[in-house]
Amino acid sequence: MLILVLVFVIPLKSPEVSKSWEQVSKLFERCVKSICHQTSPNFRVVVVCNEKPTIEFSHPHITYLKVNFSSFTEKEKLNNQRTDKGRKILNGLVYANQFKPSHTMAVDADDCVSKNLAEFVSQNPDANGWFVNRGYKYQDGSDYIYIKYRDFYKMCGSCNIIRYDLNEIPEQPEYNRGYGYYKYYIDHAKPREHLAKKGKKIAPLPFAGAVYVVDHGQHQYYHPSRLSFSLINRRRLSPPICEEFGLYKIS
Repeated sequence: MLILVLVFVIPLKSPEVSKSWEQVSKLFERCVKSICHQTSPNFRVVVVCNEKPTIEFSHPHITYLKVNFSSFTEKEKLNNQRTDKGRKILNGLVYANQFKPSHTMAVDADDCVSKNLAEFVSQNPDANGWFVNRGYKYQDGSDYIYIKYRDFYKMCGSCNIIRYDLNEIPEQPEYNRGYGYYKYYIDHAKPREHLAKKGKKIAPLPFAGAVYVVDHGQHQYYHPSRLSFSLINRRRLSPPICEEFGLYKIS
């Protein structure tokens, strides 16, 4: 019997571009613990990294794929961190093929996800995919969390679950900003629109799918002023939320 799996792909930045490799490792450990807390065993995790992070947690469903992208064109040097992330996601998707996945999901290495994702995907193996419309924003170390009722996918990269054959992996899989990977893998708000134009609409996930973790000092692109939330959306960080998303305080 063929077991269809959801493969999570985590692009992890290198120690060289990290403000604190220790902090990056702690954030990643919480992230991967969250993913491995799935209610269904039908998942795998591919971590694409320059160096394996320093963590104690291990799980048989985690694979570390070590890469070394040392060459950039002059144009790429201006955006090399984004290019590095795009290359890692692409390599992770290619590697994921050996697990015969029904769907894949790119997850930022500092976010947390719902424990119900793999089970939900297993129940809907033929669907085009989903975008996380509802989720949470969490300031690391806070006693509160903010609910985002819609358009979560526009602010957080951990937001798209896509049927594997819709990832548009070329025969010669090399990251090329001109080919369209930028909008597909880095600009996380684009896959919904891109797939709709191709007649392959993805649906809103029918539950809160992820937690966008902010203000931990390791973000490359986050700016607090862009993501202010009303106090109306503030909730106390409750045990049920922590349990579902594997969320706990680091700082």
